[in-house]
Amino acid sequence: MSHRRYALVGAGHRAQMYVDAILGTYSDTASLVAICEPNPVRAQFYADLVTAAGSPTPAVHTPGDLEAMIADEQVDRVIICARDDLHAELIVRSLDAGADVVVEKPLTIDGPSAAAIEDAIERTGREVVITFNYRYSPRNSALRQVIQDGLIGQVTSIDFSWMLDTKHGADYFRRWHREKKNSGGLLVHKSSHHFDLVNWWIRSAPRRVFASGGLRFYGAENAAARGITGRPERGTHDGADAFELDLRDDARLTALYLEAEQHDGYRRDLDVFSEGITIEDNLALVVDYLSGATLSYSLNAHAPWEGYRVAVNGTEGRAELDVIERGAVLADEGLHPVLDPSASDAGASGSLRPEGERLLVQRHWEAPYEVEIENLAGGHGGGDQLLLRDVFEGPGDDPLARPADWRDGVRAIAVGIAGNRSLATGLPVETADLGIRFLSEDAKARA
Repeated sequence: MSHRRYALVGAGHRAQMYVDAILGTYSDTASLVAICEPNPVRAQFYADLVTAAGSPTPAVHTPGDLEAMIADEQVDRVIICARDDLHAELIVRSLDAGADVVVEKPLTIDGPSAAAIEDAIERTGREVVITFNYRYSPRNSALRQVIQDGLIGQVTSIDFSWMLDTKHGADYFRRWHREKKNSGGLLVHKSSHHFDLVNWWIRSAPRRVFASGGLRFYGAENAAARGITGRPERGTHDGADAFELDLRDDARLTALYLEAEQHDGYRRDLDVFSEGITIEDNLALVVDYLSGATLSYSLNAHAPWEGYRVAVNGTEGRAELDVIERGAVLADEGLHPVLDPSASDAGASGSLRPEGERLLVQRHWEAPYEVEIENLAGGHGGGDQLLLRDVFEGPGDDPLARPADWRDGVRAIAVGIAGNRSLATGLPVETADLGIRFLSEDAKARA
């Protein structure tokens, strides 16, 4: 395999996974030669990690120099971990400058920017890989295998409920995600993971979306209605409560955000009950698929436990996947930050809701049976390591088709984008009407 030169675009928390992979497992075939980040403290944090690992210090650039950076550093691939609303511009500029792209989900946040990415890919012929790590989680792969093997027949409907708890879910209401103009709301930023799973599980594409929901728990108005007053502006102060995040409790958060905010004014620890939140915390959707299946989906961002439940109905039976990632958020544990529930402390479990997962299959006129789920070491049951292998080595012959490209990214965000339009209009929205040629071609091919 040839040696690739990488640039990191966006040096926040999520970038760590890719930097560690380049410096560790894939150091023989990958080098981080440049970092593109407007905040000098965050850029230096990762530059120091590279140097400490014994690799040459990467060049540091700002986003305005992206094209020059790609040319000067002979970058083969950029890894984009920037804010969601910046993805499309950075992808298009990188492709036009001659680099392939690896991008964190979501691909982008609206129809026009998705169309711009589609045009750039067609114009340049370059590659865009999107990292849907949930596909690689063994439990999700196991459900795909059950459906793919035809054990429940043709899929007719899916019930999918996702619970974000008051430890993890609250975090989306402290930072830039809280403004829909930055993230597309949870329907795009978070739920695109879930919609991709459904698209991938049933091997189909969304056709029509109807959504309902709102901001019903977080935010100043909801807090006032419940008598919650006198809140501090931010969580980093003495005496923080369970809904606040004190950046001083975590060395990485201190280094990446608290010590960096003097340069750009970005505060990572805003109060979840403050003004300025424009995203929803309760959401429900009905999604019709080109295959004829229907998805009913719900997301709650203030649940007392974290996990998800999926039931897939088919012409020959039903598969049920239940996942409890954290059984309870206890008062004294709410004070500590958690950025990845798959790596969280199992000790926070409620005794009647222990962490775990179970996949049941029940065919018509038969007793249910449990499908074994084989987890590996590492994040998301070892799924992160499998994802990184495909990113850095290239996808192999995967019978489950887990590697994702820009088309999968478009199909995933299409549900959220259409859902946001439905929330605004109160009407169902056809994905073919979002102005993205690829989705229209999906619909025409099915017709």
